[in-house]
Amino acid sequence: MTKRILILTMAGFLSATVPLSATASEMELAAAEQVDEQIDVTVEGQTVNVTGAQGKELIVVSLTGRQVMKVMIENAAQRIDLNIPKGCYILKVGKVVRKIQVH
Repeated sequence: MTKRILILTMAGFLSATVPLSATASEMELAAAEQVDEQIDVTVEGQTVNVTGAQGKELIVVSLTGRQVMKVMIENAAQRIDLNIPKGCYILKVGKVVRKIQVH
């Protein structure tokens, strides 16, 4: 009787494990997050310097939620002039989000 319970318990445990395809998806997601962690965004006045974000979009949003600018990052290191009014904005590249102040 004890062997039968143990076998049924193990069968239930094995059927509850994560399938291999889901594990592969999780590994791809983790790799994508590591790429986003390598993105560096710095702001100097009206200029944004972005490195490690080639192929991603830079999105600038006002604090009221209105998108004021959207630029495709085409190079490994790119400099972008904002040309927006002074104030506070949210800047997003991939999963990297920064609150910036334009002087």
